Amino acid sequence: MKILLLSHRALFPQNGGYPIVVYNTIKGLVALGHEVTLISLDEKRKTDRISESDPILEKITYRPYSIDISVSIWDAVRNIFSKTAHIIDRYYAENVERVLIKHVKKGNFDIIQFEGLFVTPYLQAVRKNTAAKIVYRAHNIEHQVWARLAQQKSDPIKKIYLGMLARRIKKCELHTLNGFNGIITFTHQDEETIRAHHIKTPVLVMPICVDLTKYQPDYSKTEFPSLFFLGSLGWMPNREGMEWFIESFHSELTSGDLRAKFYLAGNDIPEQFDEYETPGKIFIQGEVDDVLEFMNNKAVMLVPLMSGGGMRVKIVEGMAMQKCIISTSLGAEGINYTHGENIIIANTKQEFYDAIQRCISDEHYCRSIGQNARSLVEEHHNFEAVTNKMVNYYNRLLGNSNPL
Repeated sequence: MKILLLSHRALFPQNGGYPIVVYNTIKGLVALGHEVTLISLDEKRKTDRISESDPILEKITYRPYSIDISVSIWDAVRNIFSKTAHIIDRYYAENVERVLIKHVKKGNFDIIQFEGLFVTPYLQAVRKNTAAKIVYRAHNIEHQVWARLAQQKSDPIKKIYLGMLARRIKKCELHTLNGFNGIITFTHQDEETIRAHHIKTPVLVMPICVDLTKYQPDYSKTEFPSLFFLGSLGWMPNREGMEWFIESFHSELTSGDLRAKFYLAGNDIPEQFDEYETPGKIFIQGEVDDVLEFMNNKAVMLVPLMSGGGMRVKIVEGMAMQKCIISTSLGAEGINYTHGENIIIANTKQEFYDAIQRCISDEHYCRSIGQNARSLVEEHHNFEAVTNKMVNYYNRLLGNSNPL
């Protein structure tokens, strides 16, 4: 089977949930013998991080194209009086569309998969130039993310602006979904949202998968007690969740009863977060060289998400690393968890405090939660099983009774 994947981010290195998901999909498809082409939009952003060569690049056709998605103050002001969602439109570039059409015409693809809403400005051009089945993978329901962000805002101007943006994204998103032959979501909650809006396109729920051979926990390296968060603060729900957590618990972590070091790591951490750092107690580390080693060295993973959507890749990865995880219900959305057995759910400040207090005082309890979490990932997020499910879905869309 010849498969083209379109992504709105460069995948190398895998320094966030989105590139990890798309990368694992490619790796799984290649392992099953399918011919994969990846076209990614590479955001024009300066970075000090060097992307290492990846072995998978020798097994696929890879075409990255630079695109400038920056928004000026004038663009933001002008958008207030527009009816479109600039957050999506900024990913469109005529030169990218031209080269994309050439690839589509020459590729003779069976499946073309759009990885999220931000590559959909190219849907019409692709549709006109291919007989392939076109699939949309909803990494989340984008308008829900922005609507939940608006709900969290106390500033009335920000609330109004984000609410307006959410409505525009919703209009675009729902209209776009009807233009695909198939839709893949990570969670049943996202499937229900799509069906509630009478989208006629068939939907498959397929959870995030990980290659478990990469996740090898070693308790001898784990600092206990310790707390950590790992994720991109360029994604607004992560940033707001972290602001809430640190502001809520800064005094307890630095001079109160929560006697455990807290580590914050990830990319795109704003400079103002440096003000939270407290020597020997709160560490703002930024992007780390080895994500899994960082996880391995810490004990309790925190996911205080108050907005957002979809399934959190970092939770699945944390579970694979046998981490004891404390998360909000929203953060753990889509994962077939059991509270108190393979994850701890906390939705209020008091619930987070109680959960942290118990975890940092009982290492055996933490380990049992982590071990059960690993078992859950082995059962529901198995790399091979999930990839096979995706390929079977492709074959049904193509009308094939047997795999290609």
